[in-house]
Parts: sequence; C-alpha cells; structure tokens
Amino acid sequence: MDTASRPGLRELKKQRTRDALVRASLELFTTQGYERTTVDEIVEAVDVSQRTFFRYFAGKEDAAFAVQEMTESHFVEAVRGRPAHEAPLDALRQAVLASWDTIGEAIEAVIPLELHMRAFQLIESTPALLAAHLRRQEGLEEELARVIAEREGLDVDTDPRPRVAMAVFGGVMRLTGRLWGAGEDFSVAAMRELTASYLDQVGPALAENWHTGGGNDRTDTE
Repeated sequence: MDTASRPGLRELKKQRTRDALVRASLELFTTQGYERTTVDEIVEAVDVSQRTFFRYFAGKEDAAFAVQEMTESHFVEAVRGRPAHEAPLDALRQAVLASWDTIGEAIEAVIPLELHMRAFQLIESTPALLAAHLRRQEGLEEELARVIAEREGLDVDTDPRPRVAMAVFGGVMRLTGRLWGAGEDFSVAAMRELTASYLDQVGPALAENWHTGGGNDRTDTE
C-alpha cells in the first residue's frame, strides 16, 4: 500500500464522519426540535460514539452552526474578492448576493440545500439558537469591518466608517433573516430576493427625505 496516500484517506474519512454528524444533527433538530434532541440521538443516527462527536464539536450548538459558518466564510472571501472601485456597501451587497448564487454546491456536498434552509429557519425561531446566532454575528461583523477597512486603506480603530457600514449592513441582514423566517416561502430564491430588495433601500433610507407632503410641511417658517 502507498503510505503517502494514507493521510489523505484518513482526512477524507474524518470529513465524511463530520459531514454525517452535521446532517444527522440538522435533520433531528429540524424534525423534533433543537432542545429535545440529545447528543446520544445524533451519534446513534450515525453509529458513532459520543467521544467521536465531541472530537468534532464542543456541543450541539457547534453542530447546528457548522454549515452556517461555512457560508459565512464563503461570504467573507467574496467580500475580499470584490473590485476595489466598488463602494463598501455596494461591495457587501454584491458579495452577499453572489454568495447565494455560488454557495449551493458547497452546501450540497455536506447536506441538501433544502435542509440548510430549514436549519436557517430553525435558528430564527429557536430562542437559544437565535441568541447564539446574534452573538456569532457580532464577531462576523467585526471581521468584515476589518476587511472593509483594509480594502479602503483605513485604520478600523481610528476611522469609524467601516464599523458604521457593517452596523447598517448587519442590521439589514438580521431584518431580512427574521422576515424570511416568518414568511411562507423558505426557498433560496425568496431569501435572495428579499435580501436584495432591502439592501436596495439602504441608500434612499439614509439619504433621502421621506416626507411626501400633507399637513406636516418641514419648511422652516421661523
């Protein structure tokens, strides 16, 4: 046997085991509930030991967010790859939409895309997971603020604009995630369309006068 191939085969087996644990976890979480699912049930579904589970994950929460973390890493790299001439918020918008268009194949290598979308909905509707999601999002937004600062040649600790941009962008993403989770269409297309429509309103919402006339004229008469 070619000993040089052994590490590759070993790593492949480990990846397959991890993927199987992720899939079993998400299938159980989305069918019977996150809180009601035990690690014992997950490892039984994959026919491995608890020790094997904890070799890959610190706990159920890590398994619940495993694919989500993969999509977030994909998004960060998409932001890094945007053309330098794009304004920061435009780069973020283009990156998130491009990520939805390109991440499907990577997700499908681990779990069905439909299961990922159900898991996303589960996160939005489960208080413990939603709290963890918001905590993790803070870290992601800080990482992206530093990416934006780097691409713009700014010092993120002295120039507030990268973090302000991420506060706006992150707020919109949290809003669209909540609206999507409360809706009836849980498809990728619906999420993408909702995200695009709300991001398109960022500029007008921040820069335009919303007053449309009527009895509350804003003209200064003093």
